[in-house]
Amino acid sequence: MKSKQGQGPPSPELEGLFTQIIENLGEDPSREGLVRTPLRAAKAMEFLTSGYHQSVDEILNKAIFEEDYDEMVIVKEIEFYSLCEHHILPFWGKCHVGYLPQNRIIGLSKIPRIVDMFARRLQVQERLTREIAEALETALEPRGVAVVIEGQHLCMMARGVEKQAPKMITNVMRGAFREDSSTRAEFLRCVQIA
Repeated sequence: MKSKQGQGPPSPELEGLFTQIIENLGEDPSREGLVRTPLRAAKAMEFLTSGYHQSVDEILNKAIFEEDYDEMVIVKEIEFYSLCEHHILPFWGKCHVGYLPQNRIIGLSKIPRIVDMFARRLQVQERLTREIAEALETALEPRGVAVVIEGQHLCMMARGVEKQAPKMITNVMRGAFREDSSTRAEFLRCVQIA
């Protein structure tokens, strides 16, 4: 039985594939330090890709509420961890989300859960940013949505150009955040992105 979100036993097929990877690297999977590595790696991979087994509707769980509020709502510095789809190496960082309600607000914990759902897939940062914005736009029908992600990528830090300091910044601005420069500037000032 395939586990969800890294709970319970992992897929035996996935565990077997990690055994093959270890063998192909020239290592002995029966060596003491590696005996349980395929099991642990399979569980970790299933957890890190658990977003494939979730949906926005499931996460929202009817936590959208009618409210007479039309000022900017921001949830900033949402930590996330993801896997680069090009090298299957981690990337991580912080996500900042803002929206302008149109008589509907979302339960506070739902925004980080949406970020995690899309992050826990094989990803590129550009798509991750867009998917978060689209999910909130569809669910809330707000006057605007803004998502900014600051990410660090192990595929650039530990291999390739091997640069440690650079951060990749991506953003998606919809509605009023795209059309009104003062609204966009207020959001960027609040999340301290120059």
